[in-house]
Amino acid sequence: MNENSQKQCYVNRELSWLKFNERVLEEAEDVCVPLLERLNFISIFQSNLDEFFMVRVGSLHDCMLLSKDSRGSDNKTGMSCKEQLRAIMKQVKILMKRKDDAYGQIMKELETYGIQMSRYCDLEKAEQDSIYEKFKRDIKPLLFPTILGKKQPIPFLRNKEIYGVAVLETKSGKRKIGIVPCNAQICNRTIEISSSPGKYMLLEEVILHFFEKIFPNYKVVEKSLIRIVRNADIDENNVFDEDLDYRNHMAEVVKMRRKLSPVRMDMSRELNEEIIKQLCEYLRLDKRSVFRCISPLDLGFCGCIKDYLRDYKELFFKKKRPRYPAMLEKGPILPQILKKDVLFHYPYESIDPFLDMLKEASQDENVISIQMTLYRLAKNSKVIEALVNAAENGKEVNVLVELKARFDEENNINWSRKLEEAGCNVTYGLDGLKVHSKLCLITSTRNGEIQYISQVGTGNYNEITSRLYTDLSLITAKKAIGEQIAQVFRSLLLGETVKEAENLLVAPNCLQNPILDMIEEEINRAKNGEEAYIGVKVNSLTDKKIIDALINASKAGVKIEMIIRGICCIKPGILGLTENIQIKSIVGRLLEHSRIYMFGVGEKKKIYISSADFMTRNTVRRVEVAVPILDKNLQQQVEKLFVTMWRDNVKARVMQSDGTYIRQTISDTEFCAQEFLLDEKIV
Repeated sequence: MNENSQKQCYVNRELSWLKFNERVLEEAEDVCVPLLERLNFISIFQSNLDEFFMVRVGSLHDCMLLSKDSRGSDNKTGMSCKEQLRAIMKQVKILMKRKDDAYGQIMKELETYGIQMSRYCDLEKAEQDSIYEKFKRDIKPLLFPTILGKKQPIPFLRNKEIYGVAVLETKSGKRKIGIVPCNAQICNRTIEISSSPGKYMLLEEVILHFFEKIFPNYKVVEKSLIRIVRNADIDENNVFDEDLDYRNHMAEVVKMRRKLSPVRMDMSRELNEEIIKQLCEYLRLDKRSVFRCISPLDLGFCGCIKDYLRDYKELFFKKKRPRYPAMLEKGPILPQILKKDVLFHYPYESIDPFLDMLKEASQDENVISIQMTLYRLAKNSKVIEALVNAAENGKEVNVLVELKARFDEENNINWSRKLEEAGCNVTYGLDGLKVHSKLCLITSTRNGEIQYISQVGTGNYNEITSRLYTDLSLITAKKAIGEQIAQVFRSLLLGETVKEAENLLVAPNCLQNPILDMIEEEINRAKNGEEAYIGVKVNSLTDKKIIDALINASKAGVKIEMIIRGICCIKPGILGLTENIQIKSIVGRLLEHSRIYMFGVGEKKKIYISSADFMTRNTVRRVEVAVPILDKNLQQQVEKLFVTMWRDNVKARVMQSDGTYIRQTISDTEFCAQEFLLDEKIV
């Protein structure tokens, strides 16, 4: 393998992620998308970007502190951390400008529906007087400004909160910096102009306008709103003291995250270079990480606009209710699973039958135990309710709650306490490994025989996201599958990982190598003149070993089709290297989250669904499970699903050999896979 020649096939992980978020932004720019859904895509773009800075950019900053010349962050393109950060900041500036333009266009169109986000200077005199009275009565008494000086260092600026900053001048001409928190807890962030329904001012804009009233002894020379995004990349294992309770330790980790170093600052208005430099020095922030935004610094208020315009159906996607799975009859679930495997496809099909199955198991006198892995849950989780009921009914309930589910730690800590109080046996994962697998095992004895009902999914047991994310969930009574899942749970309870797996693919020890072996099988078939095929649907592809194997497969003539929603670190269509690889990304009203692996054709075909993306963190650094689809009818359904997604020419973008993406060319008629699946009973 010639590493130098293959280097042209690689894409930097971080820059690839930015291309994904650009595709999200394209949905906000698309005039064919309903207007308030476009606004929602801008909000998603911003929250995605915040998390990217908090995690990935934060990680690169940490890497820079260790070694300015470190190239360990990218084992494919060889870009150093410094080179990656420069490229990221350059691209983000371009995307932020597009976000501002898209926001401005959407808000202009919303004026037709009576929505106006106003500035103080745009208000009528009576409206200005009303806002001033509200400021004096309800806002100013709750403000506690700070003026920076030798005896007053910069206050702690909370992550993702908005602050007003001003250059203040004394009568003697001396200049200082004043800071005011614009905390939305003071009052509603959207302040409605009482005389004009649908006309609003944002709280932070009101506060900024009246800075002269907040600092009456100073002349306000310049002022702006700022918003800080802080690093959230904590390696909780490196700071863990074995003598501490792990749950309490994770609660401390969450608190620690709020105090980490800033990695980005957004500003609503221009400030002079000297003041920006001074703020960057206070915050220990690189000037390249400062961004000027015309649109509001936080788009969390968009929900208020959506609520106000809820009656205008044309502004939203047409509502589609999840249907009852076609494979099931209404009635008890467990007896049906004992007769046949079933495959649910969320959100096209409802998660309710799975919840009903858990409830049945909690009450079934034949059920001895329920084992489950939990990663992310809804705030009012019916899954927790069923597990609590099972424990109270005398079942053995073993639950692995992953406390390291990033940004869901607090929620999971609370659920773990509730489960323990109900008598469930709760564990918290393995040292150094997140448990990301989606597993449920119901064990019962019927007529003196042990029976397993196993569920393996691609997504979380979350009733809310099951309506927004596309995921697959296999439920089977096959004993061979149940026995292996039982072994996975036994290993987890002992704090160990599975070393061998016959039917399942189980990371970290038994997933990457079997995938490489199956790729090699297709290579051998191609070399022998047989038809060879690999079909993959994942969220991300970064694992270099798998990437290199796919390049070899392409060179051998294996046909490779991949639907990769997000990060993709391989370029398709490069002559002599990846010319047999085609890659598409689908970004639409639903978040594509299901993972499918397909190897071979005809009777030799192997099909899996999995919780694991083709990322090194999934294949060798987490506990993940891929389950084979053994039922022929279900295999056909999964194949049909993949073909349906591949046909998309509305929301699909095709990756080019230079790493860019273009919209799928519409040859005949438009075909949107997600809309088709919302209307059809394919799976």
